[in-house]
Amino acid sequence: MRLSPRVLALCVGLLVSHQATAAELPQRWVSAGGALTEWVSALGGESKLVGVDTTSQHPESLKTLPSIGYQRQLSAEGILSLRPQILVGTEEMGPPPVLSQIRTAGVQVELFSAQPDLPALQSNLEHLGKLLGAEDQASQALQAYQQQLDQQKVRVTQAQLKQKAPGVLLLLGHMGGKPMIAGKDTAADWLLQRAGGHNLATHTGYKPFSNESLASLNPEVLVFADRALTGDAARAALFKENPILSSTRAAKNGRVMELDPTLLVGGLGPRLPEALKKLSDGFYPGATGQ
Repeated sequence: MRLSPRVLALCVGLLVSHQATAAELPQRWVSAGGALTEWVSALGGESKLVGVDTTSQHPESLKTLPSIGYQRQLSAEGILSLRPQILVGTEEMGPPPVLSQIRTAGVQVELFSAQPDLPALQSNLEHLGKLLGAEDQASQALQAYQQQLDQQKVRVTQAQLKQKAPGVLLLLGHMGGKPMIAGKDTAADWLLQRAGGHNLATHTGYKPFSNESLASLNPEVLVFADRALTGDAARAALFKENPILSSTRAAKNGRVMELDPTLLVGGLGPRLPEALKKLSDGFYPGATGQ
């Protein structure tokens, strides 16, 4: 069947329009904020990345890209040397004068929310989807994410029919040094709650606690995230630098869990649902299933 000249012209016009729109989208990206960078990659934008910050470590392939430093302490020179068309990051990105310099140099700067909640994630994914020309992928990713969280809620509800929610503290440190304890309104608190834990910290944000405070809270489970060490080395450093932790119920009962600190940067990231399941398995041993 032959197409009429009018239909053929319409098809050609739509194709040209689509190609023109795709060409207008930024092709050289720099991203700051672990979770945000992971979403760029998950939505098919990894090939566009020409630089990332130090918190952007997943997927593993990102480690081969040039580093622009820590998201809160960026330098305009380092970023501009990569000739980006767009810089994306959360409101944690800065400092503001550097962002102004980058905008003045003609680079598009787009800020996203670092709030650990679903409305912020929905807004972030919609925004990213438009910038990447991947609106459908973004919508599907959000739907799948919501389903995973729904499944997690059921898992925790069933576990709590058998076991009481454990009292938990999440410690964020560096080389085992005096840790910061995650309080309310943090990604860590969001994570602990949805994994079925009771966060014993009542303050807001991340604050250092004294040894006496740590001992008095006496958590049933300790979750630690070290920004420099991992595995046995991180655990050994934590207890060496903070021996008071050895007297907690968590340490005595072997309920000390490690968490990747990059999960706590840049809002809700794509790896969080799997991290929630692992935490739940530790909070409710034998009760959450596989």
